[in-house]
Amino acid sequence: MTKMSKIPNLTHEDVRDICASYMNEEHVALVEKAYRFAMICHKDQRRKSGELYIIHPIQVAGILANLHMDPETVCAGYMHDIVEDTGATLSDIETIFGSTIAMIIDGDTKISKIHYKSDREQMAETHRKLLLAMSQDIRVMIVKLADRLHNMRTLDFLRPEKQARISRETLQIYAPIADRLGISTMKWELEDLSLRYIDPDQYFTIVKLMNSRRDQRLDYIDKAIQDVKQAVAELELTGNVEIYGRPKHIYSIYRKMVNKHKQFSEIYDLLAIRVVVDTIPDCYAVLGAIHTNWKPMPGRFKDYIAMPKTNGYQSLHTTVIGPDGQPLEIQIRTHEMHEVAEFGVAAHWAYKEGKTNGVQQTKDSQKLNVVKEILELRNETQDTDDFMSGIQSDVFADKVYAFTPKGDVIEMPVGAGPLDMAYLIHTEVGNKTTGAKVNGRIVPLDYDIKNGDIVDIITSNNSHPSHDWLDLVSTRRAKNKIRQYFRMHDREQNIETGRRLVDQQIREAGYEPAALVTDELAQQVATKLHYNNAEEMFAAVGFGDISAMSVRNRLTETVRREEKQREAEAQAQAILENHETLANEHQQLPKSSGDGIIVEGVDNLLTRLSHCCKPIPGDEILGYITMGRGVSVHRIDCPNIKHAEQTGQRIVTVYWENPQGDTQIYDTDIEVRGDNRSGLVNEVLRSINSHTRYLTSINGKINSNNIATINATVGVRSIGQLNIIMKALSGLTNVDSVRRVIH
Repeated sequence: MTKMSKIPNLTHEDVRDICASYMNEEHVALVEKAYRFAMICHKDQRRKSGELYIIHPIQVAGILANLHMDPETVCAGYMHDIVEDTGATLSDIETIFGSTIAMIIDGDTKISKIHYKSDREQMAETHRKLLLAMSQDIRVMIVKLADRLHNMRTLDFLRPEKQARISRETLQIYAPIADRLGISTMKWELEDLSLRYIDPDQYFTIVKLMNSRRDQRLDYIDKAIQDVKQAVAELELTGNVEIYGRPKHIYSIYRKMVNKHKQFSEIYDLLAIRVVVDTIPDCYAVLGAIHTNWKPMPGRFKDYIAMPKTNGYQSLHTTVIGPDGQPLEIQIRTHEMHEVAEFGVAAHWAYKEGKTNGVQQTKDSQKLNVVKEILELRNETQDTDDFMSGIQSDVFADKVYAFTPKGDVIEMPVGAGPLDMAYLIHTEVGNKTTGAKVNGRIVPLDYDIKNGDIVDIITSNNSHPSHDWLDLVSTRRAKNKIRQYFRMHDREQNIETGRRLVDQQIREAGYEPAALVTDELAQQVATKLHYNNAEEMFAAVGFGDISAMSVRNRLTETVRREEKQREAEAQAQAILENHETLANEHQQLPKSSGDGIIVEGVDNLLTRLSHCCKPIPGDEILGYITMGRGVSVHRIDCPNIKHAEQTGQRIVTVYWENPQGDTQIYDTDIEVRGDNRSGLVNEVLRSINSHTRYLTSINGKINSNNIATINATVGVRSIGQLNIIMKALSGLTNVDSVRRVIH
């Protein structure tokens, strides 16, 4: 992909034809039924772009059909938004289409409903939900990836800030998942589309540079392909051999330019050659022929056939000094490997005729290693951030491959050491580790394992983990296993320490632990904090996983809330009693607040003019006591006064110190309505300005009946001045009404 051209929309007929090319008639009929059901449910709905909503499910189903997914998954693609966006229920789908399709749609719907307070929390929790949904059934994830891919293709219709936010989420969440599942066709397009909206300047600069010398590069690659074909022809392979050029993706070039600080002119592998053959022996035969004809570059050969990537990817990669002395990258793989490289896990879950549920699950369990790792991390971590840190460091990180002395291949994240490898082999191997040999030599436990190392873990039954190990390991799995050991080994001591720390915090807050903390309450708090029981919670405090203050706050929240309520009620009662006493005894003349408001019988009481009705001197007013904000003053006709009376608020008598007003200016809102005509707004402005210098805001709108509504906020000293303004506005031509507004 050298440029981001718009991909034309498929029709349902296109999708049906794709399905018919690999499904039987019964399954094609099921897909047709799902389309018709989606059409009925999404009838008349439209997307942000204005196009009919059903176009989106058709494209999602088309993406899945092009992956040759099973009928259930394609049906789920058609109906993935039905439960969330229409009146149809999951029960309806299960009744009509069965439990498998309903399960896939349910998983997709649950992911879509995630809403959290902060971007960071939302990103982490979305990622966690996606991964856990994937671990239950990979098809849920594949439908979600297809959904996101089409959304990214139609991102032009959103605001720039939303485009950037969705693109960052795609680049951080969806593209890595597509990569981990080996679905490179989705991964590359998601990355390129994301870059277009995150850094459009760099994106279009790279596109322009790629197009500038495109013909020259194509001529070069065509010549190289002819040379490779000649070398392969001499092998006289009997099977089907394909040799073609492969363009570099835009995001891949961008990463090289940013991460390796390279100029575009320094990137030679913009095009590469791919050789696809029938068998693994053919792959190595082609490699030998290429290395015979061209000199290989040191350190640029990778054998992913002998040591496949975790997502199942297999291929031989080599870079040679090609024609004209330029580096040339060549990939060699079988047709089956190519299918896995393009479609990843989807290739293993693709429809195969005659199989149960239309799904063929390969015996090669390596494709599901990612699911195994995710499930293990879920079981070992309780905190979302901890889970996500483990995913980033253990599951999605770049990998190294080492050997055990028996020749077994162990895959680990880059930066892993002997202890990480030991815990990856087995928890007890890790706990009993005393040292390690790499390639026959003793190495320290902080050694970074390299590709191809033969690592021999040395153990002893008398050995056990040390707290220092937490600084020596890099994987979240190893850290969790070490922490688990100390939790279990020092459990009783941690429980005792945790109880003591919580009791100390409770006393510092002014409470007595024995009187406050019951077994029932401690169990309730432990459940809220996601622990099985109170002992686990106290052990976590003692170990340092959670602070004693956090537990104290949970244990005391009810009693603190009750105390606060009692204090507020006492304050209100004191205000009322003071008001009644002073009113009855008439001990002194009342004094006004800073707003020119007098609360009958009470001095120096905070008052606040409400923003809903904006009272001004001369208005009939009432007040009610609010918690912590004194008396809220409203016009007597304000709905909030009626609401306060109905809800039992304490109503107090208030009045203006000077009903005729003085030098203080009070804002109030007015509305002018009338037939729309040229110059109406200007006349309203002139009329207001002739009676007051204080015009805070003015705006207008016109409805479908050509009625103009003009809202203005004006500053006046009293109701008298406001009445003059309103009378003048009422006299304007075509004005039907002038009124004060209550919000």
